[in-house]
Amino acid sequence: MPGWKGIVGKNFSPDGFDVYCHTLQWTAWRPSFIVLHNTAIPSLAQRPNGFTNQHMQNFVSFYRDVQGWNSGPHLFIDDKQIWVFTPLIVSGTHSPSWNKLSLGVEMLGDYDQEAFDSGRGLAVCQNAVAAMATLSAVLGFDPQTMRLHREDPLTTHANCPGKHVDKQAVMQAVQDLMTARHPGEHIIPPDPDAGKT
Repeated sequence: MPGWKGIVGKNFSPDGFDVYCHTLQWTAWRPSFIVLHNTAIPSLAQRPNGFTNQHMQNFVSFYRDVQGWNSGPHLFIDDKQIWVFTPLIVSGTHSPSWNKLSLGVEMLGDYDQEAFDSGRGLAVCQNAVAAMATLSAVLGFDPQTMRLHREDPLTTHANCPGKHVDKQAVMQAVQDLMTARHPGEHIIPPDPDAGKT
């Protein structure tokens, strides 16, 4: 196993994350799509104040020292912020079939049990949608290419990211936010010379 790839360990608001992503250069590795996950444990109830720097260090200890992995997921998202864990410009470890192809986005919560369309779960959803809209815009992804962890044929996480996460609704929300951020971007302007002889 190659050495540990390190973590960024910074958290951002959705707007701050958008600015941050526009500073990155994907030259050594370029992902093709996003895989959406949930933590399940910890749940929202177990992290009433979301993630902290200490939680990020605990993840390092788990992935590097317990699992023996060289990286973890790229993002951890709670109801307050977007945490960048594994650097976005290198491959991470999060979904066995797709580690070399995709960005891994972990959402705080147990969405088999906790709501994803109200309360803190909705705030997590909104932050995840904002992060995915940014990544899709910067990397040129079609939001329809997003996959859920449970769709990985090699995963043992049969429910991830939880039964309350509606894939079509999430993809549509990402598309809608991209359109709202960049309205009219795909409209072809009229030809000023049309009709002239």
